[in-house]
Amino acid sequence: MENNDEYLIKEHLGGNQDAFRLLIDRYAPSVYNFSVRFVGLDYGKDIVQDVFVKVWKNIKKFDINRASFKTWILTITRNTVIDYLRKKKSVTFSSLDSDEEPFTDSIEDDVILPDEALIKLEDKELLNNLLNKLPAHYKEVLVLYYQEDMTFNEIGQLLNKPLNTVKSYHHRALKKLKEMIAPKL
Repeated sequence: MENNDEYLIKEHLGGNQDAFRLLIDRYAPSVYNFSVRFVGLDYGKDIVQDVFVKVWKNIKKFDINRASFKTWILTITRNTVIDYLRKKKSVTFSSLDSDEEPFTDSIEDDVILPDEALIKLEDKELLNNLLNKLPAHYKEVLVLYYQEDMTFNEIGQLLNKPLNTVKSYHHRALKKLKEMIAPKL
């Protein structure tokens, strides 16, 4: 396949400038959308530029056997966002990097389906406001799963978290989202 990521990376490393442009075109929307969720519209483009400079500098280190290119680039994006926020000191990072989530929450059997919740929230601005009220690690999982179409395994790899932790974050995020939605509907 001449259009898959591995082929484009090999082409780029062989000197084909257009191959890197195709990778940028393919992944810039995902990088931008993920970034804007955490740094806002004003700084999203800056993060995208920083990410692709890092990708360009480090693409020789990419190993297809360790992760997909999408997982690798979103890991770089996440780290760039964290670095940016640390510089701005706008959030505490214990919420992004913490494993200290007590497992005292009781898990309900009747979880609201994401599609049902999203149908009820036709107002995109309301959805963004609700997402911004979630703890950062929950928000990350929802954005990666629903917006970036990543699997729980890929998210776990990106966040360096066990699969069950990612699933737990997802479940708890939906539970919190449901609690925030219920009074508004």
